[in-house]
Amino acid sequence: MSTLLLLTSALQPSAEVLPGLALLGHQVKILPAEGSALIDAPDADLILVDGRQELAHARDLCRLLRTTGTDCPVVLVVTEGGLAVVAHNWGMDDVVLHTCGPAELEARIRLSIGRLQAARDEDEPDAHVIRTGEVVVDDATYTATIGARALDLTFKEFELLKYLAQHPGRVFTRDQLLQEVWGYDYFGGTRTVDVHVRRLRAKLGPEHETLIGTVRNVGYRFVLPTKEPTVAPADESAETRR
Repeated sequence: MSTLLLLTSALQPSAEVLPGLALLGHQVKILPAEGSALIDAPDADLILVDGRQELAHARDLCRLLRTTGTDCPVVLVVTEGGLAVVAHNWGMDDVVLHTCGPAELEARIRLSIGRLQAARDEDEPDAHVIRTGEVVVDDATYTATIGARALDLTFKEFELLKYLAQHPGRVFTRDQLLQEVWGYDYFGGTRTVDVHVRRLRAKLGPEHETLIGTVRNVGYRFVLPTKEPTVAPADESAETRR
């Protein structure tokens, strides 16, 4: 699940601006399509700019976003008529029709965010390595270790461990994990998550299985091990006096 920022002057909810968005599980925050609104804009993984009606204003807003120095992907929402005039120098990363279906929209969001992550990985060679406690997940080589021991994981077990380790302490419902790890178009039930968590715990071993914590009636989270309190050494002189 990604956090999306929708810049629009429309009074309708986001589902009216981009109907396909209502069928996806992303968190959407809406702000007015004005430059002043960007000053206190919350962090987001991707920005959607509504260009259905005021295309020239949307173009200027996309350019303004680039001048602010943000590297967040910008996707311009247009009508079919708008496709005839958009140009590469408008400052957006991609263009999407407001009538596009959820599958296309999800793909464009995923690819835009993925391209940004790939660019960051080039600048930071270790950016693809996730270290959480003793768990090390390498997204480039699809390997995971705990301590000095390599974990023999299936693809979905790896993806599940990676996603949980990326958000230590955060609780995810089974439905959220299904969407993020298996994809929103997966037709299996939430029992799939329980089965993979059980297998993952078994491969972590008895000493580390508690890293995948269960939150009753909610879901699962990655639990960072707490440091054991240091025990002060016994007073040897007192023992001697007894």
